[in-house]
Amino acid sequence: MPNRRQFIQDTAKASAAVYIAGMGFSAKSYGRIIGANDRVRVGAIGFSDRFRQTLFPCFSNHYKELNFDFVAVSDIWSKRREEGVAFLKEKIGHDIIGYRNNEELYASKNVDAVFVATSDFQHALHAIEAVKAGCDAYVEKPFAETMEDNRAALKAIKATDRIVQIGSQRRSGTNYIAADEFIKSGKFGPITMVELTWNVNQPGRWRRPALVAQLQEKDTDWKRFLLNRPFEKWDPRKYLEYRLFWPYSSGLPGQWMSHQIDTVHWFSGLQHPRSVVANGGIYMWKDGRKNWDTLTAVFDYGPENDASSGFQVTYLSRQHNGDENPSELYYSNGGELNLITNKVSPKGGLRKNHAEAMGMKENLLPEFNLADASVKAVASANTGGDSLTSAHVRNWMECIRSRKQPNAPVEAGYNHSIACIMVTAASRTGSKATFNEKTQEVMAGGKVFKY
Repeated sequence: MPNRRQFIQDTAKASAAVYIAGMGFSAKSYGRIIGANDRVRVGAIGFSDRFRQTLFPCFSNHYKELNFDFVAVSDIWSKRREEGVAFLKEKIGHDIIGYRNNEELYASKNVDAVFVATSDFQHALHAIEAVKAGCDAYVEKPFAETMEDNRAALKAIKATDRIVQIGSQRRSGTNYIAADEFIKSGKFGPITMVELTWNVNQPGRWRRPALVAQLQEKDTDWKRFLLNRPFEKWDPRKYLEYRLFWPYSSGLPGQWMSHQIDTVHWFSGLQHPRSVVANGGIYMWKDGRKNWDTLTAVFDYGPENDASSGFQVTYLSRQHNGDENPSELYYSNGGELNLITNKVSPKGGLRKNHAEAMGMKENLLPEFNLADASVKAVASANTGGDSLTSAHVRNWMECIRSRKQPNAPVEAGYNHSIACIMVTAASRTGSKATFNEKTQEVMAGGKVFKY
C-alpha cells in the first residue's frame, strides 16, 4: 500500500499531466519536461569550427553549474564525426556516441537538446528536425536562406513547446541591452539613420583548401548534405567552403549582416525592411567563388502603412581591406549611439545656432557610456573568449530549465532572414526587393524571389 508521501507525489503528477494536456501538450512532450534536478543531455549537430572553437567553450563555462552534459555528436563526414567524438570525450571526461546522421541521433532518444552549427542553408531544416524530435535547440545564424525554409521552420517551432535560441548573441550583450532600453525609453528620439559596416582583409576567409584536399565523397553523404537544394555533382568546395557559393549560403548577408540587422529590428520594433537595393561584386578574390567579396545594401525601414515616417539603414562590407572591427552607429536628431565605443553622445545633434534660425529648440543628447568600453561583439566567428556568445549560450541553458523564452527566440531568426533574403534578391536580380506581408514572400522585379 503506498504511503502518504507517494500518494501526494502521484496525485501531483496526475494533476500536472491533466493541466499540461489542457494546454495542448502531448503526453510524450510532457514526459520530456526536464526537472530542476535532471541532467540535460546535449548533442552536437555538425562538428564544425564554429562548434569546436566557440559554442563548446561557451557551453563549458556553464554546464557543470547548470547540470548539463554532452553525450553525442552527429556528422555525416566520418573524419569530423571521429574527431568530434575524440574531442568531446577528452573535454567532458566520458564516452561520447557518434552518429552518422541526425536520424540515427534522434532515434536513439539519447539527447534532450542540441547545438545546430551546420552549413548556412541547413540551419532551418535542422531546427525543424530537432523540435520534431522533442529537443530544445541552439540554432546558429543565418536562420534561413530562403523564405520557404524560413516559413517552414517558424511554423514547426511555434507548433511545439521547445526552447529555440537563435545564435544572434548581441541580444545577450549588456551594451546592446542598454542600447535597446535607451532607444525604447524615448530619450534617444526617433531613429533617423543607421550605418552598419563589417570589413576584413582576409583572402582565406571561408576558404578550407587543406581540408578540401582531404574530403572524399565516399566518406560522407552528399545527397543528405544537399537536403532540399537542387542536385548537382559532388563538389568538396561547396561542401566545406559553402559560404562562397549560392544557394548554400548568401555569404556576406547571412554570415555577418544577419547579426547587425537583427539589432535594427530589436531596437526599432520593426520586423523587416520595407525595401532593399544592393550592389557589389567579386572585385578582389577571384578564386571561383560565386558570392560577392564586396557589398553595399541600402534599406528603407518604417511602418508599412505610413510611408512618411521611417529611416534608412546602410550596410557596407568588403573582404579585401579592413581590420574586422564591425561598426554599428545609430543616429537621431539629437546625436548618436555608437556601439563601437558603447557611448551615447550629442555628436551631430541639432545645435542652438542652427535650431534658432528655423524657430526650433536645440536638441542634444547627454553624453554617457552604455557599458564598459571593453564589452563588444567579438568579430571573429571562432573565438572561444567571446563573452557575448557565452552569455547567450547560458541564457539558452537557463531557459531550458525555466521554459521561458530565450533572448533571441525564433521570431528574431525569422525576421533577420527576411532582411538577408531581400538583400540576396536585390543583389542577384538587380531589382529593388520588397516584402509581401500577406504571402510572406520576398519580391524582386515583380516576381517572387526563388533560388
